[in-house]
Amino acid sequence: MAAEPLLNQLIEALRCLPGVGPKSAQRMALHLLERNREGGLRLASVLVEAMQKIGRCKQCRDLTELEVCSICASPRRDQSLLCIVESPVDVLAIEQATAYKGRYFVLLGRLSPLDGIGPAELGLDQLAEQLEQNTLEEMIIATNPTVEGEATSYYLQSMAKAQNIKVTCIAHGVPLGGELEYTDQSTLAHAFGRRLLVD
Repeated sequence: MAAEPLLNQLIEALRCLPGVGPKSAQRMALHLLERNREGGLRLASVLVEAMQKIGRCKQCRDLTELEVCSICASPRRDQSLLCIVESPVDVLAIEQATAYKGRYFVLLGRLSPLDGIGPAELGLDQLAEQLEQNTLEEMIIATNPTVEGEATSYYLQSMAKAQNIKVTCIAHGVPLGGELEYTDQSTLAHAFGRRLLVD
């Protein structure tokens, strides 16, 4: 039996999700239609509402329904600390795994001239305005350890140093519980190059 046009549209729509190929999309669509129509309707409703109402925080550029996100609006957050991350998922990871209580700035990418991503696309003019307010004591750079991430980190460091703001970078290297013999060469070289003084 040939698939109906609407079923094809549903399968194709599900393929927009990361890591979802044709077979996975087909399984999801058939599962919703055969076993969980109520869940499918709820998913559709919440998805429409989320796409219409979730935008960017005007201060940190993280995802939020409000003009200013709950982190930026919280009086309990340390206004002297600013952590720079590449994407909203990085904010979630840091919030879930650490006791960090400062603020964030979300770049929504990293410098990549070949892809046409420069300082303007990352909102670095907005970041520069925040740095000029002289309320920051430390900028924590938490970009990914890629070539573009490192280039972005160097650019951010120069911005902070121009305002006499202390700059720190998150450590990269051998994972906790990892073994040296199984660690790739570039990770091990990076960890060795940035070794810490033990008190």
